[in-house]
Amino acid sequence: MKKNILSTITMGLALLAFLGCKKDKNMDHTAVTAVKNIFTPEDNRFVKLLPATSASVVFEWEQAKAEDGGLVMYEIAFDKEGGDFSKPVYKMVTDNGGVYNKATVTHKTLNLVANLAGIPSLGTGKLKWTIYSSKGINEVKADASRTIQVQRPAGFATVPADVFITGSATEAGADLANAGQLKQVSNGVFEIYTSLKAGTYQFVDRKSGTPVAYSISGTDLKEGGSTTVSGATKVYRINLDFNNASVTLTEIKEVGLWFAPNNTIYFNLNYTANGVWKAENQSIVFKQESWGRDERYKFRFKVSDGTTDSFEWMGSSNADNQRPAPGTAAAYWYLIKIVSNDQWNYCYKFATEADNKNCDVLVSFPAGSPYTHQVVVK
Repeated sequence: MKKNILSTITMGLALLAFLGCKKDKNMDHTAVTAVKNIFTPEDNRFVKLLPATSASVVFEWEQAKAEDGGLVMYEIAFDKEGGDFSKPVYKMVTDNGGVYNKATVTHKTLNLVANLAGIPSLGTGKLKWTIYSSKGINEVKADASRTIQVQRPAGFATVPADVFITGSATEAGADLANAGQLKQVSNGVFEIYTSLKAGTYQFVDRKSGTPVAYSISGTDLKEGGSTTVSGATKVYRINLDFNNASVTLTEIKEVGLWFAPNNTIYFNLNYTANGVWKAENQSIVFKQESWGRDERYKFRFKVSDGTTDSFEWMGSSNADNQRPAPGTAAAYWYLIKIVSNDQWNYCYKFATEADNKNCDVLVSFPAGSPYTHQVVVK
């Protein structure tokens, strides 16, 4: 009797397992429903984009359902106004790796999308958007879509990682492989100290292949083209701001070593090349004071914006310093732009052995390391 009962239970369990397997085989583990409703933002919402900030727009929609009862993954897709999403200009996973039915999209990303959709810098246009749901494959487009109207800021949607200068007007000439590199001084901002002679030049994002080129038009930075230089060779600090597509061209007319004890320029340095100024075999004599010998100095730059001459100061990050010694850190000689034209503060000090000796003084603005200077005692 017990044997018959056990046999019956075993057969029942086997039947249940068979039916379960059959049902499982008939279930599509990748099937999901389309998103039915979109919540926010409202259709045709206007957004003035501010990519330099952390501002964002939140997109939210009704959850889709998976046939297996599991999680649904989402992507938000953008297309041009009137597009059908057969070739969306941009797609991205939603919040929390695509699990949330919400996407927090930064203004910077929307600026990039607008650029891809053909909306020009400072232009206003519409983007169409919708949601795709899936289990990782077999994605399903939402039943609904909406538009968002955006106004792009000045500047570029994509900032290059590197910027170089090339052309017949430059120090390195028109050979792209020899293009001079600009220094990134902050996010989206690059600069270079260099000379320009008669000819043409442009900025590029790489030194090989087919780079993206940029040119100067007045105070604006534009994609494509080149800039023409005429007249005598001049030395400039060129500052490019890709965040607002602007250019600041500052002529460097003089670089002088300011000797604080005398409250005057001790001597000028001559521009050589590659952002380097140099003065050779200059006699350095400290000033005798009642308390000792004074050796403080910094650098004064005479600059021009094309209309007006003015002075800029480069000095130490410290208001006061000790004389350098063989073990002094390299940062001691770093050049920092200072606002104060105070006679005494933010000065360096010559090393003791420089007193009553001839010295070479170099001021250097390299692309790949901090701006610095060097004093070589002869």
